[in-house]
Amino acid sequence: MAAEKETVKKEIETAVDQAREDLIQLSHSIHDNPELGFQEHKAVEFISSFLGKYGIQTESGYCGIPTALKAERKIGTGGPVIAFLAEYDALPGIGHGCGHNVIAACGAGAFLGLLKVMEQNQIAGEVKLIGTPAEEGGAGKAILLERGGFEGVDFALMMHPTGGGEKYNYINRGGRASSSLEVSFTGKAAHSSVPALGINALNAVISVFNQIDMLRPVFEVQDNVNGVILEGGVAANIIPELARAEFCVRAETKKRLLELVELIKGCIRRAESLTGAKASIKERPVYAERYPCLPVCMAFQGNMERLGIKMCLPEPGKLFGSSDIGNVSIKIPAIHDYLSITDDESIRAHSAQYAAAAVLPQADEICVKGAKGLAMTGLDLLLDERLRQDAKAYHQSVIPDYYKAGC
Repeated sequence: MAAEKETVKKEIETAVDQAREDLIQLSHSIHDNPELGFQEHKAVEFISSFLGKYGIQTESGYCGIPTALKAERKIGTGGPVIAFLAEYDALPGIGHGCGHNVIAACGAGAFLGLLKVMEQNQIAGEVKLIGTPAEEGGAGKAILLERGGFEGVDFALMMHPTGGGEKYNYINRGGRASSSLEVSFTGKAAHSSVPALGINALNAVISVFNQIDMLRPVFEVQDNVNGVILEGGVAANIIPELARAEFCVRAETKKRLLELVELIKGCIRRAESLTGAKASIKERPVYAERYPCLPVCMAFQGNMERLGIKMCLPEPGKLFGSSDIGNVSIKIPAIHDYLSITDDESIRAHSAQYAAAAVLPQADEICVKGAKGLAMTGLDLLLDERLRQDAKAYHQSVIPDYYKAGC
């Protein structure tokens, strides 16, 4: 079995290498045409064209989301269902400052590489590519999950680019739960010389900020609330009739996140009472905390080391960001491991500098090697029943009963 698997892994390397130029072109095409969440029509076309060149059809508009896509192929009877995930949305004003073009290329390349060796060797199982839009704020994966887009999937695999070199090639990195809410206060305009004739909506927004700051001493270690004022008036001699703010909320778990959201709603209600302005609240989807599947992460680590890239566990106690892969990881054993695309530690994600790095030769190399490593990990799951059992057992052991009860 081991010798057979090694032979097939070499075949995966060959298959991905044969698509190398097309993979890099896919990454660059997505990068050069940045699209915001749920608007990634060109990205879907680029991925569909890439796979179409190899005789693979894709389904766009998957689960009723115009910029979600799916490609799938089943070989033989039985076997697990492996899904590779692709992200491709960009950031406002920055472009691909999170390197989602690299994620898309790795996911598509892994799907192609694994499918080819499954066909050549008649390896039973099913492989999917699921294109998940709007990771940056729209929670595309959470919506797909709710609509049955992951129904029947046994394992979900993806990677994410990072920066700073080898020591940031993380496996098994978690992520906090997050959400955001926007509040609009409506007051009454008046001349600033007679403020008592108006109702100051901006004062209501400022009150919410001040109340949140008063609550920070009782926040838990992983709690974080950050806010910005989106609108606060048009002239200093006019009492603002409309003011808007948005708050990003993070916590260790979804349960704690929802408690924080209720705290902020309490601040909003008190601001209404104090100022007389009326509030309207718009809540964004909830990104759950992440539960990476360690046995599968370790398999990915071994495959990347085979390709010359060392990976490590993150330092404990770090404050990490959030992703809608967390929602998937609660339902399905999943990995979301990190590969550095630049050795420059001064280049941080969500910056123009990182966007520029996402199409440099080091990032291109990760498009190819990341695709190989993901495909090899998919192969491990197809051929190794013990790994599948360990992964499912581990998943069951780390998911809190809170979620198992359907919360």
